[in-house]
Amino acid sequence: MRLLVVGINYTPELTGIGKYTGEMCAWLAGRGHDVRVITAPPHYPSWQIGEGYDGRGYRREQRDGVEIVRCPIYVPADPRGAKRIASGASFAVSAFPVAVREARRLRPDVVVGIAPSLMSAGPALAAAALSGARSWLHVQDFEVDAAFTLGVVKGRLAQSAALHVERALLRRFDAVSTISPRMVEGLMRKGVSPDRVRELRNWVDTDAVRPLDRMTGYRAELGLTREHVVALYSGSMAAKQGLEHLAPTARRMALARPELIFLLCGTGFMKPVLMDAMAGLPNVRFLDLQPLDRLPELLATADIHLLPQRSEIMDLVMPSKLPPMLASGRPVVAMAAERTQVAVEALGRGLVVPPGDEAAFSHALSRLAADADLRRRLGEEGRARALAHWSRDPLLLAFEEELSGLAEERWRS
Repeated sequence: MRLLVVGINYTPELTGIGKYTGEMCAWLAGRGHDVRVITAPPHYPSWQIGEGYDGRGYRREQRDGVEIVRCPIYVPADPRGAKRIASGASFAVSAFPVAVREARRLRPDVVVGIAPSLMSAGPALAAAALSGARSWLHVQDFEVDAAFTLGVVKGRLAQSAALHVERALLRRFDAVSTISPRMVEGLMRKGVSPDRVRELRNWVDTDAVRPLDRMTGYRAELGLTREHVVALYSGSMAAKQGLEHLAPTARRMALARPELIFLLCGTGFMKPVLMDAMAGLPNVRFLDLQPLDRLPELLATADIHLLPQRSEIMDLVMPSKLPPMLASGRPVVAMAAERTQVAVEALGRGLVVPPGDEAAFSHALSRLAADADLRRRLGEEGRARALAHWSRDPLLLAFEEELSGLAEERWRS
């Protein structure tokens, strides 16, 4: 198949959408498909253009068998409100002529748009229309709902207009996928016909991420012993993660459970806020985002994984960090309301507490810190869940089959 992918985030970004889109495209190229990507320079989650890249010009490169065109983008230091919208719009404008050109050159069978940013949908639809290709939109989170729910963007008229545009775009694609059963239901509530909705979960390489000895190089580097119990958060540090609950919890645990160490690994505009709030606490360590080849070791350093979350965005997103957490064979402490997708996945593989309930969060951490056998049992259940539902190759094989079905429709038409 000939595939054209349009999305604002891509490898070598270490977390979030860019990581998954990069892995997806590399996997498809490895299966013999001709894959081309239109994207921006790496900039997430630090909101700074990656070293060796320029946000002002176009650039063509090859990576993992994939041909990539990097398009200019405006990257604000404070990615909220109008500046966040302007960033997505700048990519849509710069990517549009490239999408048109690549569609004419490649004559793709399927054009895949990745949202966020939903603004990638315009260039993707134009490329599909010009080349006669089928179109597929993959929705990693409901950015419009999340932006207004979290107050990143405000105003009823603006919200109504944005939801109208979102609904119109979603209904124009031949297939629309998203990453959890609850979010599939959300697509249908937004007017996408059920016969065009697909589920494509984010995945984990369960051969690479697996239960390993907890006495890793990270423990040696951080001066941590076998007696320390490590509670790890790793990933983007932004508004939707609910990270504001970690500082009060760490302060409480410093007295109640001094052996419990909070290891916070990542970047984002919330990181300096957290560092200020946790300054002087003896039970907190910070790391920058780590290289992907050290991810299995980092996850193995944990005795407990932390998954705080804002209650307002439950089932508008599905944390991409959850599958690797489960695959590592360590239990999760998750903030999630009953019957939300996070609660469904984490229950029985960790402890689930109500969103925002810092006392319950602290109690769950204390309980796991004190009970190594419970940590082991829950971790084993998480590993089994990852193998059954989150393994990379079965998920991507199913995606490939769906893409082939769309391509065949194009050939028959």
